Parts: sequence; structure tokens; C-alpha cells
Amino acid sequence: MEQQELTTVETAKELGLLPQEYDRIKEILGRVPNFTELSIFSVMWSEHCSYKNSIKWLKTLPRDGARMLAKAGEENAGLVDLGDGIGCAFKIESHNHPSALEPYQGAATGVGGINRDIFTMGARPIAQLNSLRFGDLSLDRTKWLVKGVVKGISHYGNAFGIPTVGGELYFDESFNVNPLVNAMSAGIVKAGETVSATSYGVGNPVYIVGSATGKDGIHGAAFASKDITEDSVNDLPAVQVGDPFQEKLLLEATLEVIKTGAVIGMQDMGAAGIICSNSEMSAKGEHGMKIWLDKVPTRQENMKPFEILLSESQERMLIVVEKGKEALVQAVFDKWDLNCAIIGEVTDTQRLEYYMNGELVADVPADDLVLGGGAPVYDREYREPAYYQEYQKFKIDDVAEPEDLKAVAEHLIGHPNIASKRWVTNQYDSMVGTATMTTNRMSDAAVVAVKGTTKAIALTTDCNSRYVNADPQKGTSIAVAEAARNIVCAGGEPVAITNCLNFGNPYIPEVFWQFVSAIKGMGEACTKFGTPVTGGNVSFYNQSSDDGPVFPTPTIGMLGVLDNIDNMMTADFKQPDDLIYLIGESVNDIASSQYLSSFHKVKKSPAPYFDIDKEYEMHQIVKELILHKVIQSAHDVADGGLYINLLESSLPNGLGFNIESDSDIRKDAFLFGEAQGRVVVSVAPADEERFVEMMATSETPFSLLGTVAHHGNLFVDDELYGNITDIRMVYDNVLHAILGE
Repeated sequence: MEQQELTTVETAKELGLLPQEYDRIKEILGRVPNFTELSIFSVMWSEHCSYKNSIKWLKTLPRDGARMLAKAGEENAGLVDLGDGIGCAFKIESHNHPSALEPYQGAATGVGGINRDIFTMGARPIAQLNSLRFGDLSLDRTKWLVKGVVKGISHYGNAFGIPTVGGELYFDESFNVNPLVNAMSAGIVKAGETVSATSYGVGNPVYIVGSATGKDGIHGAAFASKDITEDSVNDLPAVQVGDPFQEKLLLEATLEVIKTGAVIGMQDMGAAGIICSNSEMSAKGEHGMKIWLDKVPTRQENMKPFEILLSESQERMLIVVEKGKEALVQAVFDKWDLNCAIIGEVTDTQRLEYYMNGELVADVPADDLVLGGGAPVYDREYREPAYYQEYQKFKIDDVAEPEDLKAVAEHLIGHPNIASKRWVTNQYDSMVGTATMTTNRMSDAAVVAVKGTTKAIALTTDCNSRYVNADPQKGTSIAVAEAARNIVCAGGEPVAITNCLNFGNPYIPEVFWQFVSAIKGMGEACTKFGTPVTGGNVSFYNQSSDDGPVFPTPTIGMLGVLDNIDNMMTADFKQPDDLIYLIGESVNDIASSQYLSSFHKVKKSPAPYFDIDKEYEMHQIVKELILHKVIQSAHDVADGGLYINLLESSLPNGLGFNIESDSDIRKDAFLFGEAQGRVVVSVAPADEERFVEMMATSETPFSLLGTVAHHGNLFVDDELYGNITDIRMVYDNVLHAILGE
């Protein structure tokens, strides 16, 4: 083997490995690793790649379902059966750390990476979503981050040509240092056209295709596995650089090369680059590889072996091809003017051997690098934080009800967490591809038609970080329930989820307690709603030494199916005099509401009211009402409470409402509380009898709130709360006023 500097435990520590991990590596190799080999283990055993601190708990999540074609961990993304020989691949992942330092490229490459996970499986992406969290919007740094991230998502996504159809945006000071940037993608594939991330067949050539390899993103996986500090700016080489036009070419070339029948296996190069792709493919196929690093097309001279191996340069794939069909593959990539180079071959050794200019520079076992093989698995200590019991002491009677509730309504309408996100969505192309059904129609989930069929998919991303911080188990169950509720209100059937688990440092027992509790809540809710977990990612270390951890944020990306697109439901009121009904029960609860947090400045309260069994039953009756075309609109009660729900349904058509409050409930709780399990529907007078009869067959409570009003006036108990025209001027321009045009 080429002589390289041998490593020490100090070298291992500098690369983020623990002393006991270094000892284990020496045992595996039977010798002291050289720097290239130790670098390989450092990225593959990082939390970002190995899930060493989380896998024990992730394995407790439900993964089986009637529509599942690929279970969590089996492929690059989840794969769900839509029927009629069509599958949907979907996944969500984070790009938090890169976005904290270089928001434009961090967000852009997050979009590129998640789409590659989809089309590497043979699926054509048809929809993108995102879930974003930022700090105090009055801070210049927050404004810089927001502008950079949104521009990165929009520029990459728009140029790539896949519509951005939905998402969420929240602000809280816990995210001042560490923003959360979670990107989701979904794609469609026909049966028999999927490709697996595997490798087998001794002598089969191994190709790298797409962009040339540079020094961007080196040690990016390890960078994502440590806290953000003042010195993190020195890690900027760990932030990748994206090229959406190259990605578009790679997409078309990839889908075309699959049709040649020459492809044995394929995997995109994201975290940890070449080493991650060929180790995971080799371990899955129980084979090995010889890789000649000097044959990798590079865009910088004199790159060292570890730099080539660990580079996270974007828009690249590793492909194993059936020997003898090289010409078919070469022809496709020549057509699309993309690099296509044979850099290795499959072996039967189950080892990865890397050569540079004829010299062996690293020799490691494939299986010992990856999750489920030799990668370490830890059982971390966890402990309930002191704040949790403090939050449970909250009593609604300790908060005086404001005399002027119209002032509360105005406050919420002008709050960045509630107001229109038009400043963001106007930068996204939601119409490219012409399949998005909710571009100009308000619905609780994005609905995208599956071309050539009567089907559609419904997609949503959901998580209220404030709820999860207050009660991680209950708050995460609520996140799953809200996602399912949004799918149901759009006319879909919830099918499966992908998740992006954003937490602080797992070595802090109180932080790990949040993570464990969240997993328990997710498992309970996914089992109840029949939505197995298809995969996703864990993002730990979202914290800084000064500000501590971010609010725990287990983002739920949910997929639903509409077998008949005619059953799509929207949230907007359709015509005056329609009846407005509340399905579900009003509760005397303001806990963890936006109203309590920002108007009263009360930060310590439990998660809001939630009964998972009642929630599930409510979903079933709403699905029946939509299926039998009994209602005109459906919109779930969520952030901002009932008043904001009614306002959002009034805005699209310039209508208003005239409702009466419930005398048994505090009026502020009735209007602004965020108790779960509620949906507002509008019913044409001619359908009221059918509606009441159907509701009577259910045990879910319902009540008449009032009617849809003429002229856009908003009345509560005959008191005018404002007019839609005036409110729209504020609601639509909150972010514009802060961030500019």
C-alpha cells in the first residue's frame, strides 16, 4: 500500500471519532489506519451517515403497510403503490448546517440532493415541498438567512423544472443561530422501471456520471454532525455548490439509461460522496469494489485520495452496469453531454479497494462502514428536562381574557407565523409541469395530478415546534395527526410518511429525551392513522454553545392518494349564505397557541388538547362527507385557531362570515385556541339535511357556527371584526414589509 502518514487517536478526535471508535477501527483493519482510511470511517460513522445514536429508536417506528413497495432503509426513498402499476417515491431531508453558513447554496443543494434521491430510483419528480424555520425576524442575520434560503430553493427548483407545491414557514428565537431547511420531493414511476441502490456481478463496471468532482463539501457529513460555533464559518468548504441545469440533464439521462436495461444498480452522491455510494451499494449487494480514483473526472488539479473520496460535489451518480453493455450507457450520457467514466469494477471480496495512480491507498471492508454492518450503535442516556414539569403547571385561569378581542385578531393577522407567505411562494414556480391542481385553489394539502390517470397525490409537511418543545411525545403525535387531517381535508387518503428529525446534541440527556419521546409519539400516531414510516433523515447538533438547542422539530412529510381527482376538496368558502359548521369539539384551551405565546408572551404551557381516538374518528366522517359531495369546503383548525381558519377560508373569494361563539367556552379560547381535532366545513343550504343525517351516523360532535357573509365583513356575535379588503392589505404584506420586494 502507498505509504501515508499513519494516524493516532488525536487524528481520530480531530475527525470527529471517539477514542473507542478508533480502537474498533484498528480491530476491524487489523492494523493502524492511514489518513485516507480514517477519513472514510469518520464520515461513514458520523451521525449523519450511520445514525449511530438514533437507529435503536428509529427501528421501533411502524414500517409496514398495504401500499408499501419499499420499506424504510431499503432504498434511497420510500416507494408507495398508487395502483394501476404506478408507484410514488417520496422523501424529505435536511440541509440545516450548510444553510446556516451559506444559505443560498445550502438550500439549493438540499433541493438538488432530495430530487436525486427520487430519480435515482427511476421516478420522475413531479412535486417539491419544504419546511423552513428561522429565528427572530427583526434580526439582520435572520433576514439574510431567509432571503438566501428562499432564493436558493427558488432558483434551483425553478431552473430544474419541478414545481414547488407546498411547505411551511415559522419563526422563533430558538432558531436564531440554527435555521432548519427541510426539503421534500415526490416522483412517479411505472412498475418494472425502478432501480435499486445495489451492486453485484463480478467484473461489472462501476461508472461515475454527471458533474466533475471538486473540493466542495469535503467532510460535509461530519460537519453536519457537530454543533454550530463561531468557528463554523471556517467549514465553508463543507458547503456544496449546486448547478440545477446539470441536474436537469442528469435527470433525463438517468431515466433514459434505466430504459436501456443495462443498469444493475444506481445511487446518487450526497453526504460523504463516492465512499458512501459505493460502500452502501456494495454492502447491500454483498460484493466489493475496486475503485481507481485517478480515473474520476475532477475540476481541480492534484486532488488527494481522501478529497476525491469524500467530496460532496453535486449532480453526480454512481452506476453499476452489466458488463458488455457499456456502449449503451456511454451513448446516453454522450447524448446529454455529461461525464461518464468507468472508475472501477465489482469484486467478490466485500472489500473496497481504492487505487491512485496504480498504488493502493485504502483497503476497507464495505459492510463494516455502514448501518446494520460494523457501524457503531449507541444506547444514549436520556432524562426528562426540568422545564417539562414547569410547563405542565400552566392554568388557563391564570391568564386574564382580553377585553378587546379584535386587537388579538389584528395581532395574529399581522404575525409572520400566521400571515400570508406570499413573499415566499411568489418566488417559487408552482405551475411548471401543469399537474399541480392547487396552484390557484386553496387546499389544506398540495394536490398534484398523476398524468394519464384519474389519480392524484396529496402532499403536506407539518410540525408545530412549539407543541413539540412543550411535550415532545404529544406534540409529535399532533404533527402526524395534522398532516393526516390536511390530507383528508384535501380529499385524500393518508398513506405513508417520511420524516426529518431536527434536534440538538444527542449527547445531552435532556435533548435525547426529546428525541426518544418524539419517536414514541410518532410511532403511536402513525400506527393509529395507518401511515407507515418510509424513511427520512435525522439531523442532530442543531444548537450552539450560546443559544442552546433549537425547538425539537420532527417534520412530517405525508403522502396521500386521491383515487379519483374529482374528489379533491378546497378550503375556500364558495358562496354567501352557505352554512358554516364546526366538526369536532370546542375546548377551553389556549395552551401553546400562537395567541398565548406572542400576545400574552407566555412561553411555558403544555401542548394543546389532543385526543388521538377522537381525531381519527373525525377524519373518517370528513372523508365520507367529501366522497358523497355533501360539503362545499373543508379546512382544519390549526395555527391561530378558529378565527384564522375562518379568515383563511374567506380570503380567496372575498367573502366574510357571521358566527356565534360558544357560551360554554372562554371566548379567547373559542376564537384563538389551538385545540386539535377540528375541521370547519361549509354546506350549501340545500345539502344541510344530508349533512346532518350523515353527521348523526358518527360519534363526532358538530355544531353550527353561522353563515358565509356577503361583502367580506367578518362578524363574531354580531360584532364587526373587520372587512376582508382591509385585512388582506395587512395579511398579504407582512413579510413584504419586513423583507422588502
